[in-house]
Amino acid sequence: MSRFDRIYKIHDLLRNARKPVPMRVFTETLETSRNTVTRDFEYLRDSLGAPLEYCREQNGHRYNPSAPVFELPGFWMNPAELYALLACEYLLENVQPGLVATRLAPLKQKIQQLLGESGHDAVKISERIRIQPIQTRNATSQTFDPVAQATLSGYCLQFRYLARSGGGEKTRQVHPQRLLHYRSNWYLLALCARANELRLFSLDRIIAPEIQNTPASPMSPGQLDTFTSAGFGIFGGTPEATAHLRFSEHAAQWVAEETWHPDQAGEWRDDGFHLQVPYADSRELVMDVLRYGPDVEVLAPEELRAEVAERVRRMAGIY
Repeated sequence: MSRFDRIYKIHDLLRNARKPVPMRVFTETLETSRNTVTRDFEYLRDSLGAPLEYCREQNGHRYNPSAPVFELPGFWMNPAELYALLACEYLLENVQPGLVATRLAPLKQKIQQLLGESGHDAVKISERIRIQPIQTRNATSQTFDPVAQATLSGYCLQFRYLARSGGGEKTRQVHPQRLLHYRSNWYLLALCARANELRLFSLDRIIAPEIQNTPASPMSPGQLDTFTSAGFGIFGGTPEATAHLRFSEHAAQWVAEETWHPDQAGEWRDDGFHLQVPYADSRELVMDVLRYGPDVEVLAPEELRAEVAERVRRMAGIY
């Protein structure tokens, strides 16, 4: 256990105790030695200013009851915890006025309280640390509500869909499986009755959804996980190829530390950083490759290389 975790646990034991806490409780809870706990006590007192004292009468440690209430500074919140709380706060801030918004008010207050327990003012945290969604495509409540209801209740859904790939507006009958929030946008993962295959539908392109009386055919979590996570990006499915990308030393300063896919393979070679990523659909991968411009080259497969090259030629033709 790191000192970070030990300090937080010690603080938790002290602030919740009704009487001084014996050393035995600290060593057993933290699963560490008496000497380590003693050093942590010194750090709490000397570096963090905790009013920690030893009570000889009851043979234990406590926070001085006459001192002001002590809270740890903001270092105790790890990035995942901070992101989770701020994401919740952001979503609650964007709930439209109504009955639900009123009922969510206590939850918002609780989040503010949790943020404030870091030792900093919750409002200041929200002002100084922000979650900034980009390229958000808003789905109206008239679309989101029935789609979410059908997904949660397990009933089929019918709607008109205007795909960005063209082909005009088409009516779809689907068996909803999951709602996905990816890169600031909502998607419905559903079994398409016509294709008899899983498909992703962007909620902002769904028109007039209607819940049907027919129960949806469920699919196993493993099947859904494979579709959404096996290949690169939002366009899921079983990987059909592996992209082999070579990044310049300049671009590799970022790419070498990024996770593009859980099953990726990356290594430094004499000619740059090589990254191999499995994918099922090239659309999103091509967009991510293009944003690195001349700092990346697609080495394989040839189909992906040709697709990127054609995009580059068309871009050059504009300028």
